[in-house]
Amino acid sequence: MQFGRYFEEFEVGAVYKHWPGKTVTEYDDHLFCLLTMNHHPLHMDANYAEKTTDFGRNVVVGNYVYSLLLGMSVPDVSGKAIANLEVESLRHVAPTFHGDTIYGETEVLDKTPSKSKDDRGVVYVETRGYKQDGTVVCVFRRKVMVPRRSYGESRGGEQPGRPEPKS
Repeated sequence: MQFGRYFEEFEVGAVYKHWPGKTVTEYDDHLFCLLTMNHHPLHMDANYAEKTTDFGRNVVVGNYVYSLLLGMSVPDVSGKAIANLEVESLRHVAPTFHGDTIYGETEVLDKTPSKSKDDRGVVYVETRGYKQDGTVVCVFRRKVMVPRRSYGESRGGEQPGRPEPKS
């Protein structure tokens, strides 16, 4: 099974649909908030959200949605990455609620060979996340440094560092 892509495998205009989606639970949201010390009551306090917000219920913290989509994209986009260089933009377009299922896809916007090293290049992508009804909730653009096939082969191929079982 392929994990990530080499520079040569990216084509401008290609869209990778990440699978499977993830249903966001209250537990996921609250644990992420607690781990990152974001204790805003919009995310943590159902009574507050119901009585004082336009949404009338807890909203999933946006950084969890972003992190989820970034993780979903790894097998298709950055699984072989040398480095994530930049997040150019991040937009939260619509709210996500407990029980929503998030799906993602990434489009290749551009790719540029490295000027300093011939064994890598930079891929510019846009990832879009949407809910089960198709509502787009999050969009971000980033640049990822990925190796050429020669780089990967010189460091162990498709599964570098994987040990062989002892007999």
